[in-house]
Amino acid sequence: MKKVLYGAAAAAVLAIGAALYLGTGGDAAPPSTFVLLDGSSKTTADLKGRVTLVNFWATSCTTCVAEMPKIIATYDKYQSKGYDTLAVAMSYDPPSYVVNYAQTRKLPFKVAIDNTGAVAKAWGDVQLTPTTFVVNKRGEIVKRYVGEPDFGQLHQLIEKLLAET
Repeated sequence: MKKVLYGAAAAAVLAIGAALYLGTGGDAAPPSTFVLLDGSSKTTADLKGRVTLVNFWATSCTTCVAEMPKIIATYDKYQSKGYDTLAVAMSYDPPSYVVNYAQTRKLPFKVAIDNTGAVAKAWGDVQLTPTTFVVNKRGEIVKRYVGEPDFGQLHQLIEKLLAET
């Protein structure tokens, strides 16, 4: 009997941990200030009212670079419908590399540099890139991807979230 109870308790803990890890519980996005390449800033509160993709990335991350055209295409497809993207460069990424990448690739969305690592820490101690969060119009994290998302599924989620009032 004890083994069954311990097994059930362990399964419950794993399920809760997985939900927290995946960010699927509708938790509020953590209060953060994003310093943008142009020197201005955006806060988590500014995300409310739009469905937003927050993508932690680095210029040295091959998966990040490979997925960026798909992130741009997703932004282009949905931005007129209330969707936004915020790319957050990791603290170890040299700012000059980030600026060069954003300019040469003509990134159409806001790019922030997390100079101190505080934003990555606040968003669940992000260390692996790419790590991407989908935030709903209420400012809640509804999905977390580690690695490149399945863009077909991501588009379905964005469309569902955009339809919410």
